[in-house]
Amino acid sequence: MYGSFRTFSIAILFMGFLFMLLYTEGNFWSKRSLQILSFSRFSNCNRDPEIPEFLKPNIGPFHNGNPTPCNCQNTKPANQYVSNNELDDLQKRRAEEFRQHQIRTGKENDVLILVPANTPLQYPMRGFRVTPMNKTLIPGLALQTQKRAVYKVSLRVQKGVLSVLDVQNGEQVDGQNEKNLSISSSSLQQLNDLLSKLTYTSTIYHIKTEDLAYFSFENHEVIFPIEIRRLSVPVLFNPGKDVNSQVTVLIKAFLRYKELNVLISSIRQSYPKIKIIVADDSLQPEKVVGDNIEHYIMPPAQGWFAGRNLAVSQVTTKYFLWVDDDFVFLNETRIESFVNIMEAVPELDVVGGQVGENQFFFQLQYEEGSSEEGGCITRVRRTISPLPGFNGCFFADGVVNYFLGRTDAVRRVGFDPFLKRVAHTEFFVDGLGDFLVVTCKGLRIGHQKHGSTNKYSFYRHPPKSDSKAKMAHHFFKNHLKCIKY
Repeated sequence: MYGSFRTFSIAILFMGFLFMLLYTEGNFWSKRSLQILSFSRFSNCNRDPEIPEFLKPNIGPFHNGNPTPCNCQNTKPANQYVSNNELDDLQKRRAEEFRQHQIRTGKENDVLILVPANTPLQYPMRGFRVTPMNKTLIPGLALQTQKRAVYKVSLRVQKGVLSVLDVQNGEQVDGQNEKNLSISSSSLQQLNDLLSKLTYTSTIYHIKTEDLAYFSFENHEVIFPIEIRRLSVPVLFNPGKDVNSQVTVLIKAFLRYKELNVLISSIRQSYPKIKIIVADDSLQPEKVVGDNIEHYIMPPAQGWFAGRNLAVSQVTTKYFLWVDDDFVFLNETRIESFVNIMEAVPELDVVGGQVGENQFFFQLQYEEGSSEEGGCITRVRRTISPLPGFNGCFFADGVVNYFLGRTDAVRRVGFDPFLKRVAHTEFFVDGLGDFLVVTCKGLRIGHQKHGSTNKYSFYRHPPKSDSKAKMAHHFFKNHLKCIKY
């Protein structure tokens, strides 16, 4: 038994020695042979004639098609609020304005591009950005493939030209400073060196557009985007050292001076130095006095959103707190709580609180609809998801009329002065997709109890003709087929 074990051990040692010998000296295990083996799998020489070759895949770009028409779901279409004798002409103007809007917002660059499988081409998938008409190196271009007698790659673009820096005698580059360029070499290393010096220069001036580069080798082709962007200058607000230099309180006033003075007095109890801006379109303006108060008198009855625009235009702080003229600050009303959330999550644009026990919020369900008919939008009372790290805060599309706004973000969207009397949701409709909004429980302000005068009620509750004009306005302005609150 001992002899059998010894024979078995010697056999194992001999096989190990033979394996090492083959690995170090045998041609079968050489790196070169491995490359031949690997390449032979894809070579046409040993291909089974019954197995067809793979067709070159269509990787795009694919333009996103016209969305399907949306359903108004028992809501009266907005075009029915337009008089019949005006509808045809209005629809033509709307179609042209929508076409120009798509150009301005870069809809022509909204394309789908597929990445082909197992390509030997290396390229920047995203993040390659150039400034208009400036020569820029294209990062990351390379070819990784098996041994060839000659390697040749080609590139083409539409909105610029391509060139290789410092081309030496004997280096084959065709199409310098043209839209189509090719590089050939018998050396893979030399070809990749030339690719590392390849540049792109846009030839069409535009501050915000995109080009597509087509990069090919033999039967392989990839597409990668080139962002063309004019650099913008940052606009920053100095936050100072406390809430007084971070936030301005904004009030739109109309007729209710008694309530306005109660509100201002309550603000001063907690924040004696904070700036207050009052936009006032009362029929017979009264003087509003106090330290650090800016009182702007408007033409009479210009409306809710016109006043908001005026107030926001005068803000010099990073944030503003919007309050109605009949609110009242409570002992628990803390502007710092809003600021802390905004500072912790810089992407936020609007943080909403609650008025008394009313924490109004909503989600806007929007379907783009077809380019001919327009979109459908429905307001539903729900939040979207929790704001991580802040209990009681939830993402939404719109909030109550008591919120902290990021000044520069709100200015970009603005308030439509066409909407004079009843308007709030419309601000968030215009900001949909631009504003990141949250609503937070516990950020409370009070609501004064008061009786409404006949004169105020007349302006607060407009006739049905105003609602009809409002819906016709949304039909054109927001390219809507229907809107449902």
